[in-house]
Order: sequence, then C-alpha cells, then structure tokens
Amino acid sequence: MSPAKQKERAARAKKIVSYLKRAYPAPKSELAHATPFQFVVAVILSAQCTDKAVNKLTATLFKKYKTPRDFAKAKPATFTKEISSIPFFRNKAKAIIGAAKEIEARHGGVVPKSETELVALPGIGYKTAHVILGELHAVWEGIPTDTHVKRFAKRFDLSDNSDLKKISKDLEALIPKKDWKYVNNGLVLYGRYVCPARPHNCTKHPLTKLWPPAALRWPKAK
Repeated sequence: MSPAKQKERAARAKKIVSYLKRAYPAPKSELAHATPFQFVVAVILSAQCTDKAVNKLTATLFKKYKTPRDFAKAKPATFTKEISSIPFFRNKAKAIIGAAKEIEARHGGVVPKSETELVALPGIGYKTAHVILGELHAVWEGIPTDTHVKRFAKRFDLSDNSDLKKISKDLEALIPKKDWKYVNNGLVLYGRYVCPARPHNCTKHPLTKLWPPAALRWPKAK
C-alpha cells in the first residue's frame, strides 16, 4: 500500500474513532455474566450467534455453572444438549469444557491475563482472547475483529483483507494504541443499533457522514 493511501486511511480511522469515543465513552459487552469464566463461555458461545440468543441461553445455564470447575465437571453429553439452541453447539461444548479443564489445571481456576495463555486454550483465538482481556482485565493489547468490525473496516476502506486477524492488524496499524479499546465494542454497538448489515439508506448516519462513499459500499458477509 502506498504511504499516501495509508495516511488517508489513518485520517479516516481517526475521525471514526473520535465519533465512537464520544458516542460510546465506556463501551462494554452486552453478554450477560456474573463470573469471569462465564464471560469466557459467553464469548465462545457468541461466535456466529447473536448476543441476544446467547443471553437467553445463559440466563438458565449460568444458574447451574458458575466457575471453571463447574464447567470442567460437566458431563459432555448433558452440556452439549444444554447449549443445543445455538449454532455449532457440539464444537462449542467441547471447547468450553476443554478450556475449563485447562484453566483449572494450569491457571488455578483463574482466567489468564495474557493473549499467549488465552489462545492456548481450546476455542479461543485472537479475537476472543482480546475481547476477554478487554472486558475482564481492561487490557487492550489488540483490536478484536468480529463480523461488525469486519463490515465497517471494509465499508470504510480501512483494510484490503478478509481474514479477521489480518483486519485486526491493519486497524492496529492505523489507530493509536490508546484508542484500541473503543473500536470493537463501539462498532458492535453502532452496527447493532444504528447501522445494521442489510443494505439500507444510511447517508444520514454519523459515520457515513464522515466518509460518504461508505453509503454505496456493501461488502459481502464472507
């Protein structure tokens, strides 16, 4: 990429983040949880699933399972059935029980505070790790890219990549580290309540006003 294009993207990203900071000054995940590991579970469950559906499921699930030990002792067949209302429930059940056992065995039942330790756990990749670090520990060592972040990164021409981790790295190169904490939750909330994924007239939306060409850019979900 030419230095001129990189500079243009950085300027655009700065305007977008400035808006997100004003609109969502203390962005938090909308995934319900009462314990740190319940949040880990909720994030794993939320992959390719809405927070609303996850919260509906966990309203009951989290009455039974609270700590990593509770999840580690779950019977796989029973637990798989208990979360069967969401997509990819078999893989997620395996990952959650596996992560719970690892945290019990290697981390004394405490959710790790580093990317390296988190991504070593079953079911946790770069995005999930940084969502967990930000929400539980207020540590922002990366920008998590989910479907909302990917959508806006493409719509506002901030990345040429489709791979989620590569988009994260592109955004991290454009945005000062002190502002990383506003990007994921800010764009998730904006995408959920202001500018949904389906094509629509968004010329009057705050971010589109900052860069009008976005009104005509509707990247495919994949």
